[in-house]
Amino acid sequence: MVLASSVKVVLGSIAFATFWILAVFPAVPFLPIGRTAGSLLGAMLMVVFRVLTPDQAYAAIDLPILGLLFGTMVVSIYLERADMFKYLGKLLLWKSKGAKDLICRVCLISAISSALFTNDTSCVVLTEFVLKVARQHNLPPHPFLLALASSANIGSAATPIGNPQNLVIAVQSNIPFGKFVLGIFPAMLVGVCVNALLLLCMFWKLLSIQKDVEDATGEVVGEDDVISHRFSPATLSHCASFNSQELNSRLEAQSVLGSPVVENLRNRVPSAETEIKRVSSAGAFESERNSSASKTEETNDVASQKKEETVAPKRTPSRERLGDTCTTTESLEGKENLTTKWRRMLWKSGVYFVTIGMLVALLMGLNMSWCAITAALALVVLDFKDARPSLEKVSYSLLIFFCGMFITVDGFNKTGIPSTLWDFMEPHAKIDHVSGIAVLAVTILVLSNVASNVPTVLLLGGRVAASAALISAADEKKAWLLLAWVSTVAGNLSLLGSAANLIVCEQARQAPHLAYNLSFWSHLKFGVPSTIIVTAIGLTLIR
Repeated sequence: MVLASSVKVVLGSIAFATFWILAVFPAVPFLPIGRTAGSLLGAMLMVVFRVLTPDQAYAAIDLPILGLLFGTMVVSIYLERADMFKYLGKLLLWKSKGAKDLICRVCLISAISSALFTNDTSCVVLTEFVLKVARQHNLPPHPFLLALASSANIGSAATPIGNPQNLVIAVQSNIPFGKFVLGIFPAMLVGVCVNALLLLCMFWKLLSIQKDVEDATGEVVGEDDVISHRFSPATLSHCASFNSQELNSRLEAQSVLGSPVVENLRNRVPSAETEIKRVSSAGAFESERNSSASKTEETNDVASQKKEETVAPKRTPSRERLGDTCTTTESLEGKENLTTKWRRMLWKSGVYFVTIGMLVALLMGLNMSWCAITAALALVVLDFKDARPSLEKVSYSLLIFFCGMFITVDGFNKTGIPSTLWDFMEPHAKIDHVSGIAVLAVTILVLSNVASNVPTVLLLGGRVAASAALISAADEKKAWLLLAWVSTVAGNLSLLGSAANLIVCEQARQAPHLAYNLSFWSHLKFGVPSTIIVTAIGLTLIR
């Protein structure tokens, strides 16, 4: 493709540069509008500058990718509600044998959960949990946060639903789900092991010495608190349990509105307490009187016993009625709790069954977008309640970001600049020999950290595949898988290379009572060697 007119090239470059700056640096001082608004601004400029027509802009939005992304997010939300990540947490703590064992488990669980639930979701829901585990074992959080973020990126490369760029590649390449997994899974498995080994080598001394000064006065986190932690893909929260003071405050707040039901309930509580106190005081007075009678009339034991038997029946019926009431209430509550427990168990089993069904359908080669959407709607119906609270947790800002990015990247492609650059690189990036694979990998690695991985895939995907298709169909598939592997692992290079890295950094910094600042340079010291080594090893294993 030749370059477009000079005016279109300049204006299209300005629109793309605006998008790129706001996507990579969302809090720039002169325009702090964020990534989502930045992508929409870039898309609007492409239309205003007449690089694209409005119809071309709408056509550039890839609905199958958006449908697949939406469906996987909804499924992840219901899996979180079904305590999937709670069970992963129990697996992380089960028979742990120290810091080095824990860091290996973090790598493994992060990789598995990212392959099934996307890397961003896994990092959102596991970051605070990892911080709690580190605090519970009095360990430094730095290596565990690096293990979480880096393994999430590596693990997400194994499946088409693991990260956004893989979604794009799976839809554009039409590679079946099963063949995609078989092509990258060996590289992912070895990559996670190598990444864990690098973490152990780099932080061996730090993991051998428990923290004693920095957090000596820190809050101690118990194992029960760690396991009972609840997560949400949108917000992190803890299980709330109301105590009596909280209940009273709720009742008082509602009584201001003059609710007769609440007033009736509040009036019942003091009366019940008064009756219990009256019975208790009567019992105490009775006991004292019987004691004094036994002391003063020791020779009349039989008469004393008759007197007690005469007085006791006067109070026995009221006590029996109160005991029967308490027993009935407890039995009803027990039945309700048992019914609720069984209903929740059945619902959780249904959620897992639907998720497994979605994975089986994907492995059978059915349409990935509609498989995810169908599973999401099946879970909504299975829940049998208003789906708004769950649907509100979907990251609609991410979906809008993708819409703007599709339009912006398509407009930049229309300028002819990416094609011209690829025409220059293509002779040196043939995947039928080692040097060509190395040049292609370095190009993808650099662009993924400069322009982000999803725009890189959108810019290079079709061109790399078309070049490889001239060699053979097998090489075309390999080119897509190489693009998926390198663009994903490239996110580990720096803190800005992947959204998962930024999520871990922000979640750790904002965690209540557990805050930790993962700096850019501390991440870079591990990210550079890990990315280069893991990428190189994976390239030899992808088929």
